[in-house]
Amino acid sequence: MATEGSIEQTFVQLEDGIRRLTLPLPTGPKHVHCYLAGGTLFDTGLGLADAPWSAVEAERIAITHFHPDHVGGAEAAARATGATVFQGGLDYAQCERVWGSDDWPERIASWFVRHGAPAAVAEDLIAQGHAFAPFIRYAVEPELLYEGSEVDGWQVLELPGHADGHLGFLRDGVLIAGDHLLQRISPAVGLYPESRPDPLGDYLASLERTIELAPRIVHPGHGEPILDAGVRARELIEHHRRRLDETAEALGDEPRSAYEISLDVFGTHLEPTQRRFAVAETLSHLERLVREGRAARGGDDQRVFYTGP
Repeated sequence: MATEGSIEQTFVQLEDGIRRLTLPLPTGPKHVHCYLAGGTLFDTGLGLADAPWSAVEAERIAITHFHPDHVGGAEAAARATGATVFQGGLDYAQCERVWGSDDWPERIASWFVRHGAPAAVAEDLIAQGHAFAPFIRYAVEPELLYEGSEVDGWQVLELPGHADGHLGFLRDGVLIAGDHLLQRISPAVGLYPESRPDPLGDYLASLERTIELAPRIVHPGHGEPILDAGVRARELIEHHRRRLDETAEALGDEPRSAYEISLDVFGTHLEPTQRRFAVAETLSHLERLVREGRAARGGDDQRVFYTGP
């Protein structure tokens, strides 16, 4: 265990010469894993001022996806180590649209209002968005990666779903998976503004691909290593099959917003942040149902509603 500043960091030696660095998070799962394999650092946590990058020797930094707890510390890590940052092409474009803009909290709040969220939920989202922004410092103009690229012998896989441009890195049966595959929780798969139209369809296809690839071990962004990726991927596919059925059962002849439907699917007692995830998840399932012919979408630029087919 090494300590720097006010934060304790735990370095764990894993098999295959990989070291795991666990960083704290103020919310959610309360931690995020970064991995150091040879000279490559995978992910960087949030951009906290006392992160231990001066103690890390890295020549390359590879980002799995643009969510704050994975890309937020990239600028500081690159500056401290002198490493080149690699990031997916689509993922970096979303980084620019989201974290590189001043009005993302307002844009996403308007999106949620369009899908039925009360004004109070939107106001909380705006406030939290602006408060969180200082901790997200991605690296500008990274080297861009695509399906088939390689980083220090790691094969780059595009695994969209949890994030549109989510990447995995595969070498010798080892998959650095970010949030594509987690052992104890289901990775969030939500529909958001300016994103791919069917994230759940993307995710289900990525899970099927993981089954086919059959990695020997998966190192996730949160939690412990996954030793049977195929079993876990099938569990997640089944989880979403059940969630699709639950969402379909909440539909009827009367138009309902995604917010209203989320109350049926996820319950009525959620904190504002959890409710936003619930609405985004509900939307991803509704849009999959629309594509399967099990739901219909209607509305206009002001409001969007869903009904049974």
